[in-house]
Amino acid sequence: MLADLGDGNGLQVICSGTLISPRVFLSAGHCTVFLASIGIGLHDVWVTFDPHWDAKTGTALRGTYFTDPAYGYSGQGGSSDPHDLAVIVLDQGVAGITPARLPRAGVLDRLPLKSATFTTVGYGTVRDIKTTGPNAFFFDATRRYAQQSFRSLEKAWLNLSENPSTGSGGTCFGDSGGPHFYGGTTSNQLAASTITGDSACRATDKDYRLDTMSAASFLAGFAQYGPYTYWG
Repeated sequence: MLADLGDGNGLQVICSGTLISPRVFLSAGHCTVFLASIGIGLHDVWVTFDPHWDAKTGTALRGTYFTDPAYGYSGQGGSSDPHDLAVIVLDQGVAGITPARLPRAGVLDRLPLKSATFTTVGYGTVRDIKTTGPNAFFFDATRRYAQQSFRSLEKAWLNLSENPSTGSGGTCFGDSGGPHFYGGTTSNQLAASTITGDSACRATDKDYRLDTMSAASFLAGFAQYGPYTYWG
């Protein structure tokens, strides 16, 4: 997800996301809420599929963003549902890219998760040093992926390891809204979207489940912009 923040640097990476139909790009509600809070208009947002974003030479598609109207935590505790979803409806359909498949309701409750591999993708910050503080991070607007192992499942959350000491990678700042696929690097089976995690980006990814009824209800409102496909 790209937007012009008015600082002279052109379109900049704000968050990540996933194409789920030819004209629907899925991201996180807290990303579009941020855009609205700084005065970015509903139609002033773009999406790129370039492996590396360059504001001078990159290609991007314009769209209109919609935040889940129920955005915000509904109740207290780890099982509360944040409704932290948003979509960008693109002005034109995307050709040459196969949209990701959405999970059927409750599929994560039925799968053998403890032995599963998950793959996450995003344009966010990279941590390339296991120790130290902020100096361990860098950002270069490049799309990367990492593989992760399972930690726990909550009513609205999929918690995944991003601990490099145990062989897992993960997400960091700027990866919000990006996908977590069930399976290896060739999987297109969406399981969850990146929402939050620990500040050091080396312990736990806390990701919003896309197999919830609330997620399905929100996304159903945009199915007319190209058919969804499902797994599970």
